[in-house]
Parts: sequence; structure tokens; C-alpha cells
Amino acid sequence: MLTMGVYPGGYAGKLLHLDLTIGQVSEEALEREIPRKYVGGVGLGAKLLHDQVVPGVEWDDLENRIIWALGPFNGTRLPGSGTFCVVSKGPMTNLAASSQANGFFGAYVKMNGFDGIVVDGSARGWRYLHIHDGLAELRDATHLLGKDTWETEEALREELEDKRLSVCCIGPAGENLVRFAAVVANKSHVAGHNGLGAVMGVKKLKAIAVSRGTFATPVADAQRLNSLTGEHTRMLRQQTMEGGMYRWGTAANLPKMPGEGTLPVRNYTTNIFPEYMRFSGEYIRTHFEVKPNPCWACPTHHCETIRVTKGPYAGYEGEEPEYEQLAAFGPVIGQTDPGAAVMLANLGDRLGLEANECGWLIGWVMECYERGLLTKDDTDGLDMSWGNVEATAALLRKVARREGVGSLLAEGVKRAAEEVGGEAVKCAIYTEKGASPRGHDHRPRWDEMMDTCFSNTGTVEVGGAYLQPEQLGYPSIPSLRTMHDPWRTPLAIALGNGRRQFEDCLGVCRFLYRDLQRTLDILNAITGRDLGRDGAMEVGRRVINHLRVFNFGHGLTKDVEAPSARYGSVPVDGPNKGLAVMPNWDFMRGVYYQNMGWDPDTGKPLPETLRGLGLGHLVADLEST
Repeated sequence: MLTMGVYPGGYAGKLLHLDLTIGQVSEEALEREIPRKYVGGVGLGAKLLHDQVVPGVEWDDLENRIIWALGPFNGTRLPGSGTFCVVSKGPMTNLAASSQANGFFGAYVKMNGFDGIVVDGSARGWRYLHIHDGLAELRDATHLLGKDTWETEEALREELEDKRLSVCCIGPAGENLVRFAAVVANKSHVAGHNGLGAVMGVKKLKAIAVSRGTFATPVADAQRLNSLTGEHTRMLRQQTMEGGMYRWGTAANLPKMPGEGTLPVRNYTTNIFPEYMRFSGEYIRTHFEVKPNPCWACPTHHCETIRVTKGPYAGYEGEEPEYEQLAAFGPVIGQTDPGAAVMLANLGDRLGLEANECGWLIGWVMECYERGLLTKDDTDGLDMSWGNVEATAALLRKVARREGVGSLLAEGVKRAAEEVGGEAVKCAIYTEKGASPRGHDHRPRWDEMMDTCFSNTGTVEVGGAYLQPEQLGYPSIPSLRTMHDPWRTPLAIALGNGRRQFEDCLGVCRFLYRDLQRTLDILNAITGRDLGRDGAMEVGRRVINHLRVFNFGHGLTKDVEAPSARYGSVPVDGPNKGLAVMPNWDFMRGVYYQNMGWDPDTGKPLPETLRGLGLGHLVADLEST
């Protein structure tokens, strides 16, 4: 074993601090308690966000922070360890925001000797940050304005003469403060939920460009880590050969969804979509031309580039869409051509827009158009009939640049629907906090609807599909996809909450680390710790409650932890016709709060819950809200 000194293995011990108001870049020591109590990633981000963004600071205030947070896996040769986490106060909910993305960015930042980047203030003119050789410098970004995310990346690679440069940037949507603007790295790796790209826009930070460095992440037991890395890589290669997501991508399981009633179709107006097989991962990868485009050290076929070979968009080349992009630009908007979905998904990435919100927004516009709630006069002359591909593309460009009706729609589906008013509000899919769900029909997935509405970050927190209760030490339960039990469903997600946030502390792709014990073995080899399952869950719970205290300080109330009328509606056809979640909502919320250690009347963490997690210093903060 090596002696790590002040910090355990896995940490550089430094943060990069960027004060854009005065144009100053500096280094700060990582707080010594971070590795032990928060590990990194979302834990690091949650701690810094709470400490530095006080109640009363809005998402678009200069005093808001945006934080790129890494974990102990970053900078190693572990598969998928290029992941990074972005944390801020987000514009969709005006509460905490956290989103992960993969690629190379997280590995490169760590290889320059930093555990994260903290940005505050706002520049007088547009800037980008260049990190190289363990140093960082601000540069003028005026020449990058108006460029999409791909153009920005290519321009910086040419300017900085570095073909391997990893670029994390915003497109026109972020520049124009679209509320659901995304942060995009390596062209198709998107930290999208809760409008983090708009926060970059407020700060006039167009991009962070990182060259590969030479800093070696310290490791406590290198021999053990090398052995585990080899075993894990071989296992992932075998899984790729066997099929599933590792071979067919995140749309591998789409063919099962119509039978479950979880495929989102035409803005939840139906569950019938006969063309669904065209959007499956296997169909796309056997009918279009694809080639691997893996993330850092990843042996799987999760990420691919693609060339459309059939239909009106034959010849189009881009990045293969994730499942949620295929859903957003396919069934959600009543669009049946997978080639068109490829084009629209790439257009959204280039503009810097979050795909799920785009889908629900376009689906809402199309339903309102069909019903006469919106007319061509309202849509700047665009024919927004179901499935109109070119009209959708035109509208996305308008949204990204806030042109015409795009300025209204740039506020997101909840605010746009409320502005139109009347029956239009009843058609809109969103959580009452302000964000929209991921690309599924959650009406039969009570666990994921609850997770989405109760989450502290604007997107799912528990992740029902990866709950794996037997790995967490409690009995296996019937499939959450079919369980509609108003007591057992909230109990199950409460018991499982913590694992996903713990994994988001590590700096690694969750898809590749589904065995919790193996993940802990790897973490302990890196850090020299002896963290077990219970300790990992405690870390995750600590992060959740830290974020929750932050949110209550920034205006969270119990009544917004609920779905909109359409999001919580009753399916009118399909396998779940007549299934109603809302009659059980208040009861389920109470069960969930109680089993999370929160006040069932308010949803606030109880003092004894905070003290038990080592967060006793937050009790006074919560009592003042």
C-alpha cells in the first residue's frame, strides 16, 4: 500500500476556481472532509453549492455557481472514467441541478491535476477557458459566438492545434439563455437536465477546452486496481458480444416498452405506436451504417457514429442518438422515420438543447395545434401537425435563438403552457417544480414518476430500473415496471435511494458498473478505504439530504412535488388503460417521506436524520426556512 498523505488515493487535492467578473483563475485546496464524507462528483458539487450559493440567489444571479465535479475514478484506465458531473442552481426549477455526462472531459481535467472547476461571476465579454499542462487561462471567445457545439469544438481544436482536445461548451441555446439549454462535451455527451447550459450563458462562458495532461491519479493499491480493471474490461467485452445495451445501445430495450405501456406516444394522448421497432437499437444498428465512437477507456458499443442509409434523410451523418433522443423525436411527436430522428437529435445537440424537454415541448405544441389551441399565427406560420420533421427542425432553431414564438417556447413547456393558458395547460407534461421527465410514459411506472417529482436535482434520483434491491440487502420485490402498490412502491424507492447518488460521486459511467460490490472493490483499491455497502448508501443519503436542505432554503415546498395534470393522467388505451396514479399520490408521498426520514407533513429532513448522516450543522439552516 502507498501512503497518500493528506488525501486518499483518487484525488489531486486541488480545485480550479474561475471568477469571471474579475477575470481571475486560481487554485484552491480541496476540503479535507470531501473524500471521506462526499467522495466527489455530485457529493462535491452539493457541498460547494450549499456553502457558496445562499438563499435569495437566483439561478441567473452572478453569485450563482456552476461546478464541474470529478470523482476518484477519473484519470484512471477504468472503463468509462471520463465522466463528469455539473452542479448548479438550475433555471427550470430554480433549485439544485445536477447532471452527468461521459466522454473524455472528466479524465482530461483530472489528468491536469484538478478535482473540479468552480465558476462564479460573469465576464464582461464572452470567454472560454483553456486547461493544459496543469495550467488554466481565460481567452476571448467573441469569434465563437453563434457557433453550434460541434463548430465550437472544431474551431477550438484548430485554434489550439490539439486534435485530441476535449471541449465542453454551449451552443446558441445557452448563449440566448434558453431555460433548458444543455452543456455538451465531445459533440454528443450532454449534461442537459435543468438548464445548466443557460447558467454558462449567464456567465458568458462559451466553453472549457482541456488538453490531455500528464498528472497521474494517485492510487493506493495499483496492483489490485490493475487486476480489477482487467477483469472488469473483459466482463464488459463479453457482455458486448452477448448483446443488450452493450451491443445495441440505450435503445436495446425499446421493443419491450409498448407491451409495458411505457413508450411515450403523441404527448401521452395514446399508447399505440405500430412503428416502434424502427426505433430499436438493433434495427438502427442493422439498417444504418454505424461505427464505434467509445468514451474514455470503454470497450462497449454504447456510443457510435451513424450514417443514415434509408428514407428522406439518407446520407446524413452524425452521432447515434440515445434512447431518450429517439423517443423525443420519434413517438413523442408522432414521427415514424428513424432517419429523421437521427437528424433532429443531432440538431438538438448542435444547438445545445436538452432532448427530453424538446420532445415534450414539440409534442405539446403539436397537440395544441391539432386541437386549435395554437394556430399558424401562433407558430410563425409553421405547420405543426404531428410528425412534421422540417417544421420541428425550424422550431428548434427558433427556440435556440429565441426568434418569434421561439422566445416563448424557450421558457420550457410548463411556463409556455401557463402563458398560453386555458386547455393548453392541461396538455403539458412536466413536474410542478418546472422540469420535464425523462423519455418514458411514467403513468404505469409509479416508481419513476415519484422519483422524478421528488428528486432534488430536476431529474431522476433513485433510478428504478437499476434498483437491484438484493444488492442493497433487502428482499427482492416484484418488478417495479408492473407494481402499482401505493405502499410498497414508495417504500421500495425510499429503501433504494442513495445508491444512484453514491455512484454519481465516483466519476464513472453507471451503465458499466451495475455490481455494487465490484464497484466498491475498485473504489477501495483506488482510495485505500474499506467502504462497504452501508457506508456507500450513507454517502448517497448524505448527498440527497444536503441537496434537500439547499432546496428548502431556496423555496421548495411540498405542493410542487407532484406531476402536471397530463403527466399524472389516466391512459386512454394500451395495456394500462384506466390505470390511475393520482388518487394514491398524497398517501404515497407520505410513505416516501416517512421512510426517507423526512417530516411527512412538510417533506423536510428531520433533525435526527441530518445528525445521523453527519449533517447536524444543517439543522439550523432548515429550521430557518
